[in-house]
Amino acid sequence: MTLLETISGPDDLKGIPVDKLDDLAAEIRQFLVDSVSKTGGHLGPNLGVVELTIAMHRVFDSPRDTFVFDTGHQSYVHKLLTGRHDFSKLKKSGGLSGYPSREESEHDVVENSHASTSLSWAEGIAKARRLRGEVDRHTVAVIGDGALTGGMAWEALNNISADPDLPLVIVLNDNERSYAPTIGGMAQHLAMMRTMHTYDQVLDWGKSRLQSTPKVGNKMYEALHGVKRGLKDMVYPDTGVFESLGIKYLGPIDGHDEQAVETALRRARDYGRPTLVHVITQKGRGYKPAYSDEADQWHGIGKFNPETGLPFEVSGRIWTDEFSDEMVALGGERDDVVAITAAMLIPVGLDDFAKNYPERVFDVGIAEQHAVTMASGLSYGGLHPVVAVYATFLNRAFDQLLMDAALHKQGVTFVLDRAGVTGSDGASHNGMWDMSICSIVPGLHLAAPRDGAQVREQLRDAVEIDDAPSVIRFPKGDVGEPLVAERRIGRLDVMKDAENPDVLVVGVGSMVGVALDVAQTLESDGLAVQVVDPRWVFPVAPELVELAARAKHVVVVEDNLVEAGVGSACARAFREAGVAAGVDTYGIPKEFLLHASRGEVLTEIGLTADAITADLRPRLAPGKDVA
Repeated sequence: MTLLETISGPDDLKGIPVDKLDDLAAEIRQFLVDSVSKTGGHLGPNLGVVELTIAMHRVFDSPRDTFVFDTGHQSYVHKLLTGRHDFSKLKKSGGLSGYPSREESEHDVVENSHASTSLSWAEGIAKARRLRGEVDRHTVAVIGDGALTGGMAWEALNNISADPDLPLVIVLNDNERSYAPTIGGMAQHLAMMRTMHTYDQVLDWGKSRLQSTPKVGNKMYEALHGVKRGLKDMVYPDTGVFESLGIKYLGPIDGHDEQAVETALRRARDYGRPTLVHVITQKGRGYKPAYSDEADQWHGIGKFNPETGLPFEVSGRIWTDEFSDEMVALGGERDDVVAITAAMLIPVGLDDFAKNYPERVFDVGIAEQHAVTMASGLSYGGLHPVVAVYATFLNRAFDQLLMDAALHKQGVTFVLDRAGVTGSDGASHNGMWDMSICSIVPGLHLAAPRDGAQVREQLRDAVEIDDAPSVIRFPKGDVGEPLVAERRIGRLDVMKDAENPDVLVVGVGSMVGVALDVAQTLESDGLAVQVVDPRWVFPVAPELVELAARAKHVVVVEDNLVEAGVGSACARAFREAGVAAGVDTYGIPKEFLLHASRGEVLTEIGLTADAITADLRPRLAPGKDVA
């Protein structure tokens, strides 16, 4: 039996002898490589926190002591040490979540995979414990240097520093990265702290060497040590930014020296005040293909051969590739087009644009709010910024979209990757709210391309809009062959025509294919069906209202919340125009969706052609009053 197999919870871990912990760490890394190679997942971040997580569970007593992981994609080791060893269905239906999950374990608290929230959660938990008299319970927040670029983290630090007696431990997991290398002033500050750590290590080596020489060696070391102290005081004051805020600072510490991390965590625990433990780790540690990858050190990876590190499947062309290529082309044609990313240059497809036009790309860190307001300023200054984020992360910057970009009529284009159901990353990663929140923004234009060709065309349309925000949204995954329209009316494409339609089916974005399948089935029932792709769904096009007036019934299919989405906007526009046709909307229900594949989720919520036609048929059969 391996050491890992003996661990069903943190108490078992505490019983493992210190001299066996390195063996345990090696077993965990091998387990992660073997398991994630079969399922895909966040491998690099977890390889980097093995010793850190072991130390946390040996020092603290989870679940009585609370661990809050920022974003949680580095929680695989935590899952293993709390008895969850079945990774065979990681991120799949019925299997382990890729993030902490309260449904899985009492050891998990925060399952939101949006970054920079851990310190606020932890402060609230620690204060609640104190108010309830639970002074023997500890709260530990684990935050990466990438997540520390988010403004919410600094709002929390500002408040934590005002409470000097709060028993809160902050573990700063510093691996110099979020997805890619961390940038900005905070990254530079941490780099200086790491440099001083290296200097201290050199001095320690020099001490041992010099002191091995009697008399002269000791005097030389004292002189060197005095110079070192003076240089540190001039170049880098010992207090640093955290102690200047009133937060006790320990470190930097080698995050792969388990005993050193344990010692630091015990000291931090016993202080009984806000204490930050600065731990330096290496993303992808222990697996060469991961830590050698310059792009993102295997932040997230698909299935691969663990012996070679090569993927089992070569991915096809994805939606993001279409956006990426067209941005490069636009950059060559228009020098006013600039790009903004929130620490996700590669995932959102801006890396090629950055290679070609490095001075026209701004990576603001995990700071979506700042990104949007900064974009508004760039627009005011005469540029046309393109802000590329995952659809779910637009939620974080809604106020800035509304009050900075839209209110001031700034020409800013938002490109939302992974819109609609993403599936395997779970509830907080589904991009199912973007069209609902955008629907209430005055003046906003929103496009939902149905294929790669439309991504390119509509991106070009969007950057021509200079007096309002524009949005382009598309899903995760491979992009299929283009769906060719029969004709275009204004901005609207007629995908399947009918002279006197009984039913008008409106397909939104990636749901156009589903809409065509629905039409085919309804036609087999003897109904005349017209299918349209509105392309630009907000504002509702007058041409769509005119087509609806010719039909007896309208069906809208969208991969967004049913509430306040495209269907709702169409129904309102039709009603205001006096159109009598009834409207059925098929979309995502107002609930948080469990992790599973995209196809499984769509089937579960009834957003498939079969489920939609089964619901429609009883009411739309020929001879019935379809209105």
